[in-house]
Amino acid sequence: MKEKLSIQDLDLKNKKALIRVDFNVPLENKTITDDSRIRASLPTIQYAIDHGAAVILMSHLGRPKGVRDQKYSLKPCAKRLSELLNHPVKMAKDCCGESVEKLVKDLHPGDILLLENLRFHLGEESPKKEPTFAVSLSSLGDVYINDAFGSAHRSHASITELPKFFPGKAVAGFLMKQELAYLGSTLMNPSRPFYAILGGSKISTKFKVIEMLMQRADVLMIGGAMAFNFFKAQEISIGDSLVENDFIPVARQLLDVSSQSRCKILLPLDIVAAKEISGESPRKVIKIKDGIPKGYKGLDIGPETIRFYQHELSKATTIFWNGPMGIFETPPFDQGTTAIAQIIANLPVATTIVGGGDTVAAVDQAGLSGKMSHLSTGGGAALEFIEFGTLPGIDALSDK
Repeated sequence: MKEKLSIQDLDLKNKKALIRVDFNVPLENKTITDDSRIRASLPTIQYAIDHGAAVILMSHLGRPKGVRDQKYSLKPCAKRLSELLNHPVKMAKDCCGESVEKLVKDLHPGDILLLENLRFHLGEESPKKEPTFAVSLSSLGDVYINDAFGSAHRSHASITELPKFFPGKAVAGFLMKQELAYLGSTLMNPSRPFYAILGGSKISTKFKVIEMLMQRADVLMIGGAMAFNFFKAQEISIGDSLVENDFIPVARQLLDVSSQSRCKILLPLDIVAAKEISGESPRKVIKIKDGIPKGYKGLDIGPETIRFYQHELSKATTIFWNGPMGIFETPPFDQGTTAIAQIIANLPVATTIVGGGDTVAAVDQAGLSGKMSHLSTGGGAALEFIEFGTLPGIDALSDK
């Protein structure tokens, strides 16, 4: 992948800077419950206003599907951003049209305007259905900056169409630059030994990433419900645990490849199982070699697995982790995920990269965010980047 221009390559003085951010934050009763995505955009926004630009921010929120729905308004984000920057943030009633054009025309260097949810327009997610949408957005700015890595895998108007209107002036923001440094340089040329940890529920969404990581990693550690596909491929009883039967041959093939390649696949040695996904449900620790009895579901990795993984991870100098080890949203089945987070956080020398919404949320929940080298803001985007080595939103930026 060619190196891309960054915000530091632009002259921003007296320019109107269109910045694509990712303010797709969780809301409850119009209150933001996690502002980490807004915080992640602060260095780019602050740099732009410090260098004399008027800033026009664009983002999506939720899935309004081309319909104006106030439940998905970005107003709470404008309020929170203003508090974080200690700087007024104007809020537009739309993201294009005459009223927005007037607001933009009246902006001065140092001003910040947040456009309303891009997905209120069909043209954002379906650029071909409404090609004038990207044209309207392009008329608002002099330069384009993409700082929304979490959306860079989507071929949406603000991600892939808009940069076409800014030849030589479509650049990466600081967050995008940081993601490319860690997921690109660090993972493509890792210090060894390189350990990858993959959890989560579905092998169907990750087997291509597993194949790619097996070409780069020295060890691949599996957790979460994904592991049951591998156990079933080895004809080990998994009881009522979640499994994707269509992907058992894929799991078998991956194990075969692992036995002949440099990359070893490590699987859990024991599992915490219960009859129901509930903290009240009686649970027991089951050794995998004994099999999980019918009526029980595997819901977390067990204590022997945690010790085994801890011993292994102590050898690592580069670690990539994506996907929880169990149903971490339901205590006590969060213990395996929290333990892995603590093990990684306390390694003295390893470069630790955590990718994916659930995994980042688990690390936050454990209060360990500050002890990781890098928390990726994009779950799907991070995995696609590892699989393909680039993303549509990155390809769309100007080459250095």
